[in-house]
Amino acid sequence: MIDTLIEMFSYDFMQKALLTLIIISVIAPLIGMPIVMKRLSAIGDAASHSALAGVAAGLILGVNPVLGAVTFSVLAVLGIEAFRKAFSKYSEIAAVVVMSAGIGLTAVLSGFITSGASSINSFMFGSIVAVSDFEIMLTMGLSLAVIAVSWIFHREIFAITFDEEAAKIAGLPVKSINFLLMLLTAITVAAASRIVGALMISSLLVIPVAAAMLIGKSYKNTVVLSVIFAEIFSVSGFFVSTVLNLRPSGTIVLIGVAVLLILMICRGRDR
Repeated sequence: MIDTLIEMFSYDFMQKALLTLIIISVIAPLIGMPIVMKRLSAIGDAASHSALAGVAAGLILGVNPVLGAVTFSVLAVLGIEAFRKAFSKYSEIAAVVVMSAGIGLTAVLSGFITSGASSINSFMFGSIVAVSDFEIMLTMGLSLAVIAVSWIFHREIFAITFDEEAAKIAGLPVKSINFLLMLLTAITVAAASRIVGALMISSLLVIPVAAAMLIGKSYKNTVVLSVIFAEIFSVSGFFVSTVLNLRPSGTIVLIGVAVLLILMICRGRDR
């Protein structure tokens, strides 16, 4: 088995795929932590379904599907923001409406794809080994941008995550930071759509964070733990799927769920 892994990872495309997956496993929990704490996890689902519509549009127009995913994900968060303003007392409606629109658009647009049906399927569930050099560079560029912006505004994001009213009183631009957070979520979803899969990325946003929250002692500690968990889930899932010839994205998610359940059981026994 070890010889098989060594042989497979001697290929350049496997090394690039693993590197990209490692970077994505950093940005997913970085963005996932604040959206989970703010109870906005549904935004990830809405953006991911909209990203699929962007993939379909890209395939129809002959544009790189990742660029289509980025465009539609950003439009999705703009739509969510608009609906949140219109339904301020029922803001959870926003993500559901946008997600429904994304699903509907994907269903309609997929009917116009004359070729590349397998491509949209690979974006739904991820296809690490089929990623082109351009898509890897684009994904890595978007990921590094997310990491940089998250670091620059980490104090503001931390403050708004816990108490928006106090942040407003302190003079922080709450609306702008909230919009930035949603924009980063959209970029993260689009960047990971080819690697992890649009239908799977919301799991990578939430599950590592949920696992970290069970044992984390502070916000910073929980963020670090969530990144560690994401890396463990992703890398182990990648290796297991390679050996057993399984879909990497599904294997990553299942390993994450299994670890989360184990932590829940252990914590229950401690109590």
